[in-house]
Amino acid sequence: MRYFVITGHRAATDGSFKLDDLAGGAGRLDILVRCVNSAFVMSHNLRKDAEIYLVLEGGEDAPKTVRINGATVKYLNPDERSTASLIRNALLKKIPEGKEIVSSPGVSISRMSFDDVIDKLAGLGNFVYLKEDGTDCRDFEFPENPIFVLGDNQDLTPAEEEKLLAQNPSKINVGPVSLHADHCMILVQNELDRREAQ
Repeated sequence: MRYFVITGHRAATDGSFKLDDLAGGAGRLDILVRCVNSAFVMSHNLRKDAEIYLVLEGGEDAPKTVRINGATVKYLNPDERSTASLIRNALLKKIPEGKEIVSSPGVSISRMSFDDVIDKLAGLGNFVYLKEDGTDCRDFEFPENPIFVLGDNQDLTPAEEEKLLAQNPSKINVGPVSLHADHCMILVQNELDRREAQ
């Protein structure tokens, strides 16, 4: 299994945003939407062995976490607008305290914070922090069930980084220049695909 944790530091949590304003009114939700595509979308197929946690931290209703599971998700298409619609539909649901509810097949919503997500995933695999000062991914021995953690267009906050570093993550980079979060995800997916094909 491949897990991804993406923090949207300003991403809207109330579901009132317009689908044609993901970068502005939705607090750069466009970045998270592209990360969803990078986690799952292949040519004529979806990855079944991936799960993504979108930690949304913007607005007064924060935090909320949208979890998407590749093995059970339906209605996930390559275009950003329909993916954003799946996320918005999840955000419009009422969430009972301490519960995670399914908003559509393979898409769940909860009030988990970044810390909660890290705690939940801690027993499922090994954390891999995508960071520019990490080991080159081509020289890295990927663990079984990697849990990749990265920020959106902002680095993790000091508190988030402290929480993650307490899990003793491996630290990797994907190349010599800074890339968008969704591109970083594509590159680690490709590295894993190549090694699994050998």
